[in-house]
Amino acid sequence: MNRVTNRKRSCLRMLLILLTLPLAALILLTLLQRSLMYFPDRVAELHPRDGGWPAGQVHDIRVQAADGVTLHGWHILPNGRTANSQQACDRELALGRPVILYFSGNAGNRTYRKDEFQVFTRLDCDVFVFDYRGYGENHGSPTEKHLVRDAMTVFRYATDERNMSPDRIIIFGESLGGGVATRLAGDACQAGTPPGGLIIRSSFSSMVDTGRYHYPWLPVRLLLFDRYRSEAHIRHVSSPILQIHGERDRVVPYAIGRDLFEAAPEQSADGTPKRFVSLPNCDHNDVVVNGEPEYSQAIGRFIAELKENSP
Repeated sequence: MNRVTNRKRSCLRMLLILLTLPLAALILLTLLQRSLMYFPDRVAELHPRDGGWPAGQVHDIRVQAADGVTLHGWHILPNGRTANSQQACDRELALGRPVILYFSGNAGNRTYRKDEFQVFTRLDCDVFVFDYRGYGENHGSPTEKHLVRDAMTVFRYATDERNMSPDRIIIFGESLGGGVATRLAGDACQAGTPPGGLIIRSSFSSMVDTGRYHYPWLPVRLLLFDRYRSEAHIRHVSSPILQIHGERDRVVPYAIGRDLFEAAPEQSADGTPKRFVSLPNCDHNDVVVNGEPEYSQAIGRFIAELKENSP
C-alpha cells in the first residue's frame, strides 16, 4: 500500500514539475524580455574621433528629455563641409540642405553606424543622430514609451531650437528604429507638422509580428510590453514614404516588411506614391555593403524628388 502511495506521490510531483517549468520559463522570459530586445553599448563618453571622422565634420549635440535625462548625439555635416563652432553649424544649417533625423537599430551606439551616415553625407545632407536612453553616454533604460517621447523631443529640438522647417527633415529609421521613426512621423503629421519624408529600412509591421516569427511557441501577443505597432501608425503618415528591405533578411523577414508597406497610404498629401525597394542579396545588417549601389541610388532619388517637390 505504501509503495503504491509513494508511486502516486512521485507521479504527482513529476506532473507538477512538468506543469511548473513552462510557467516559470514564461515568467522569466516576460521579466527579461527588454534585455532580449535592447542591446546597448554604454560608454562614459563618446567623441567624434571615436568614429574616425575628419576634424570639424561632426559636432556634439544634446537635448533634455521631459524627465530630465540628457540625450547625447551628433550633428554630422555633409562630406567636404566643416565648422568650428555652434554658430558655424547654425550657418551651415541655414543653407537649407535636407536634414536626416536618424533612428538606429537596437544594438550598439552611434559610433557603430558611420557607413550608414556616410550614405547621407555623400548626398549633401546633414545628419542628426541621438543615441537612445541607456545607449552610449545616456542614462536611463530603453522602453517604447520613453523612446517615442524622446523622438518627439528630438524632432522639436530640430524645429524649435535649430530653426528647421519640418519639411526639410527626413525621418529615417532602421530595424527597431523604423518603429520609432514611423511613430514619430505619424504623430508629427497628425500634429500638423509633417516631415519632408520618411525612410524605413529593414523594419517591421509590429514587434509582435516579429516576435511571433522568432518564437512561434510563445504567446507573444499576451506577453510583449513594447509592441511598436508601426502598421497602425504608418496610416497617419501624410509625407512621402520610401521603404527598403533585404529579401534575405533573417531578423525581420521580408514578408513582415511588406506587411508594413501594405498598411501605408498609397500616396502622400502632395500626391507622391509610396515606394518599396527590394534588395535581393541583402540580409538584415549588410544592406550598406551588399545593397550598393541600389541602396544609395534609391535614397538619392527619393531625396532629389523631395527637393523638386518642395515649395
